[in-house]
Amino acid sequence: MKIRMIVKKSFILVLLLALPIYIYAQELKPIKLPAPKTGGGKPLMQALKERKSMREFSSQELPLQVISDLLWAADGINRPESAHRTAPSAMNMQEIDIYLAKADGLYLYDAKENILIPVASGDIRALTGKQPFVKYAALNLIYVARLTKMSRLSAEDADFYAAADTGFISENVYLYCSSFGLATVVRGSMDKPALAKAMKLGADEKIILAQTVGYPK
Repeated sequence: MKIRMIVKKSFILVLLLALPIYIYAQELKPIKLPAPKTGGGKPLMQALKERKSMREFSSQELPLQVISDLLWAADGINRPESAHRTAPSAMNMQEIDIYLAKADGLYLYDAKENILIPVASGDIRALTGKQPFVKYAALNLIYVARLTKMSRLSAEDADFYAAADTGFISENVYLYCSSFGLATVVRGSMDKPALAKAMKLGADEKIILAQTVGYPK
């Protein structure tokens, strides 16, 4: 009995010593994106002609270059001297944050530094929508309004402009995907409270829409 207790305590001690290493291994690190390639793709009128929503996705991961180009097209900085974006925003509030739900975790896009900032480890893609394809598509973008940047507005106006500005960004994503042969669909059907909790959002952050992106199945 005494030997058994010693063995048990030794086993627990080993687990406790290994736990910090395990936690550290699970931590996400910032991902520095390659500089976006702002050339190529199909002509605008052809991309508009072929723009569509798709709901069948491959689980194949997107290369970092593609993610960088996609995010720049969505709401990247196209005028470095003024930090203005590819998508317009009311009064230049730039209140919409783009989160990325990937297989390995959740990230926040930092357009100024062109990096993905880790937010939470673990796969939360299934929480980004009620459709079955969100679980295995390579990427789910979540558009979140930062209400502190809209404090000068009434609640009604804040909702209106946040929705409009998200629409501009999501359409940029549609055009990029159409131009480069990716599949995408913008979505509003999700359990927003559950998703907000998993994303660790604060009271001043509001989920507007989500958009799935990946290779066509």
